[in-house]
Amino acid sequence: MKAFDNLLTIAKKLRSPTGCPWDRKQTIASMSKCMEEETDEILEAIQKKDYRNLEEEIGDVMFNLVMLTQIASEEKRFTMSGVLRRVEKKIKARHTWVFGKDAAKVKTAEDALKLWKENKLKLKN
Repeated sequence: MKAFDNLLTIAKKLRSPTGCPWDRKQTIASMSKCMEEETDEILEAIQKKDYRNLEEEIGDVMFNLVMLTQIASEEKRFTMSGVLRRVEKKIKARHTWVFGKDAAKVKTAEDALKLWKENKLKLKN
């Protein structure tokens, strides 16, 4: 998706020698405070049912995740492609009634949650 690719490009530019000194200074550890503040703002927007602000705060969290991944990539820890592949695999493996053979086992939201929890346990072991 072009919009997501644009965010990746922006993060890379901000971290570059010609980018922003504050962004270049950030580390994975220093980003934890930013993530905490932004997720608190998401929770507040949800509680207030302020969907206009929620949209903005989701964007802020998303960009912070992009920045974290950019830093990790620079440190040769992991890449955005790896993050996306891993979460795709996990979501599909936990939703076997949608992406697998268990469709007959799930008729309600409660059934789905039960099987999701079982699948999660299987994958953790």
